[in-house]
Amino acid sequence: MVSIRSVVQLRRLHPSAVVAVVLAGVVGLILVASTVVSTRARAQDAMASCGDPSAPYAEVQIDSHPRISLQLARSEQERETGLMYVDNLPTDAGMLFVYTAPSHEGYWMYHTLIPLSIAWIDRDGTIVDIQDMPRLNDPNDVQEAASTVYNPAAPYWYALEVNEGWFVQNGVGVGQQMLFCLGGA
Repeated sequence: MVSIRSVVQLRRLHPSAVVAVVLAGVVGLILVASTVVSTRARAQDAMASCGDPSAPYAEVQIDSHPRISLQLARSEQERETGLMYVDNLPTDAGMLFVYTAPSHEGYWMYHTLIPLSIAWIDRDGTIVDIQDMPRLNDPNDVQEAASTVYNPAAPYWYALEVNEGWFVQNGVGVGQQMLFCLGGA
């Protein structure tokens, strides 16, 4: 905010000094605007260059741009099955659970043979929560599974399951942005 005192001080300056101050302000605004446009352009470029539409992926919008090859779970049946019975998940692979409305439901590890980490993600791609989900002593024990439900800290539109520790190993945290390329899948 410009105070009256600032305006009075500007009137005392030589006209060429006032022009220099105004130009410096305009240059500053242009630099800020170009940074914002550059960041948006990178995100749009990544969306536009999805590559093979049959190979969906997620990319975290941080300097290292860690990428995950995705299996998609869009239907109720696909979401219920998830990664049950999977005994090996490649290092940079995961499953993205896609919802058509905000969800609050928790996740469990029933019939899940490998330890996982999960990120809950809002509609604009912001990670709202991350939790580790260790393998149960007996993945087939419904009572053990039901007593260990992982609930998100906030509503979400997407849930991303990866190998346990992937988020920490890749420097990914709550508040960071995910970019999804879901192709035609």
